[in-house]
Amino acid sequence: MMLKVAIQMDPIEGVNIESDTTWLQAMEAQNRGYPLWVYDFRTLALEDGVLFCRARPVTLRQTVGDHVTFGDEVKLDLSKDVDVILMRQDPPFDMAYVTATYLLETVHPKTLVVNDPAEVRSAPEKLLVTKFPGLTPPTLISSDPVALGDFHRRHGEVVLKPLHGAAGSGVVRLKADDPNLDALVEIHAMGSRDPLVIQKFIPAVSKGDKRIILIDGEPVGAINRVPAKDQVRSNLRVGGTAQPVELTPRDLEICKAIGPTLKERGLLFVGIDVIGDYLTEINVTSPTGAQQLLRFTGVNAAALMWDAIESKRAG
Repeated sequence: MMLKVAIQMDPIEGVNIESDTTWLQAMEAQNRGYPLWVYDFRTLALEDGVLFCRARPVTLRQTVGDHVTFGDEVKLDLSKDVDVILMRQDPPFDMAYVTATYLLETVHPKTLVVNDPAEVRSAPEKLLVTKFPGLTPPTLISSDPVALGDFHRRHGEVVLKPLHGAAGSGVVRLKADDPNLDALVEIHAMGSRDPLVIQKFIPAVSKGDKRIILIDGEPVGAINRVPAKDQVRSNLRVGGTAQPVELTPRDLEICKAIGPTLKERGLLFVGIDVIGDYLTEINVTSPTGAQQLLRFTGVNAAALMWDAIESKRAG
């Protein structure tokens, strides 16, 4: 099947082609012969019910430092000129990001947007997990310093993180008797009105934070992200190390519990985070880990994603 594909992403000339998941998705599309354009979400424009953007056609090469050639910029009607839009710009999940989902919703599903923009908007990554009680560690989401303090006292050692943060940004571990919670809440409030997430610390994080990739609700494989010594953050962007790992019966149990919801909501390419026996995040905006999964296991999550997209377009 021939699909015309536009990718909404951060500048492609700046990606690390050896580790970036969006790059793998784009290269797989090119290998299938799909025409490709890239665009910045800030060029989206809605006029008289028509959504368009300024986009550039690209030719990609697996050559570090010389990986992309651009064609001339064009104006794309996103309801007519393309079949699929990949929404892959990185968070922060702020109002600009939310507004982009409203705009893309005007063309979906006539033009298939992956992931479904309305469902991305309705599924902040640290909130969606709360729909699955019993799978997550004790967790509180609030801006209220009294509620946050009470949770800290009841659960002892905790992790504090911004609700809409990404890539490990702002994640802090607090011991049971740590006196700094109030100050951290104040500092956060100076720069944001968003709530914070406070979660009971899971000691198993020292052995790694497992990223499991699901395609249309089905797990296809996992990598383990191990934090640096004496660190709580295992994200690869902040010093975590990727390692191969097998899916455990508990991992499969978690995937079975959440998979039907992901599929029903049009969340086709998802990365979940599992620490020990607990689901901690469901990442739907721009999940990573596909290149490491391919390197360790030979499983090409990008190819499986495009197989699923082709099936949906054919249906």
